[in-house]
Amino acid sequence: MGAPGVKGYRWVIPSRSRPSCPRQSFALVRGAALLLPAEEPPASGPAPAVPPGRQERHLQLMMQLLRSQDAIQLAVQLESAQPQRVRYLLVVRPEEVGAEGQTALLGVDFPHEGADCCTLGMVLPLWSNTQVFLDGDGGFSVTSGGQTRIFKPISIQTMWAVLQELHRACELAAQGGHIPGGPALAWVQEYAAALDSEQSCLNEWLAMADLESVRPGLLLPTEPTERAVRALLRDVLTSADLESITSKEVRTELERRMGHSLEQHKDFIDNEMLLVLAQMDRPSHVFPHIYLGSEWNAANLEELQQNCVTHILNVAREIDNFFPALFNYMNVRVYDEETAQLLPHWNDTFLFLSDIKARGGRALVHCRMGLSRSA
Repeated sequence: MGAPGVKGYRWVIPSRSRPSCPRQSFALVRGAALLLPAEEPPASGPAPAVPPGRQERHLQLMMQLLRSQDAIQLAVQLESAQPQRVRYLLVVRPEEVGAEGQTALLGVDFPHEGADCCTLGMVLPLWSNTQVFLDGDGGFSVTSGGQTRIFKPISIQTMWAVLQELHRACELAAQGGHIPGGPALAWVQEYAAALDSEQSCLNEWLAMADLESVRPGLLLPTEPTERAVRALLRDVLTSADLESITSKEVRTELERRMGHSLEQHKDFIDNEMLLVLAQMDRPSHVFPHIYLGSEWNAANLEELQQNCVTHILNVAREIDNFFPALFNYMNVRVYDEETAQLLPHWNDTFLFLSDIKARGGRALVHCRMGLSRSA
């Protein structure tokens, strides 16, 4: 049906779905819909009159988010951190003179499978420097114009379909010489101005790779012993001389209180101990609307709430956004290296913090230690 790896039945979007557009035909498989060329005939006779199912309904709703002159080349369903949420990655191109070969990726969120509406959560224009990398974990990343987004399709077949389409899009962008700041892809700004998914959805589209420190939810105790350790650890540390006590002595004291060996939980205890210690070190209140701190301050939910923090500026590539459903995040993804360039991010971060001040909010600015990149 026009592309290897996508086999299914042909489904026609009636023209009444988008009055200004011609009828469009899609090849459908589970989790993916591929636009068929207008001149391509059905495989055998006219397209069957298939009543819209869940996937067809999703496709109709997503098409309503587009400008009338744009078309979905491919729609692929992605995995979601929230079981009830449904997410799609759209490969979109305009069908107008002067915009040939231009492509953008759009991220669409459905609150649940049966929802009768969807919202736009991500926009990524594909420039001539676009690169696509497999992550070895069932997904891939797309880097374009200094932005990186990570996508995990729901199946191998949908992964194959989207990689083929992205390969074609990268070739077209390179041939057209589309670079940021040039005249190409100006139409994408209309979508960038229309992002309206809820904050937890936006944060999921901004999920990062190369993380060394992950959100507490990913390090939850896996058994009753670890839950008991977490409950006792703060009490042990607050009553100890932190300048002389060692981690082994902390573990010994926990073993004494619990009455059994914790040898198999050494790594968990060390991670939890660092988190508790960091929670004892407060961030610097440098301006009425700005706190400066470390990754540990960014992981201390109680402290963030006590300081009335509403936004977090994460100036580190290797540290996760710990509470994506609770705070508005901005990420500057740089490592702590002498060659790291922060100046190109100045305007965006200045506007981010200025807007927080104007709205009466408060921000925590952090990197790993709160000394170099964030300061």
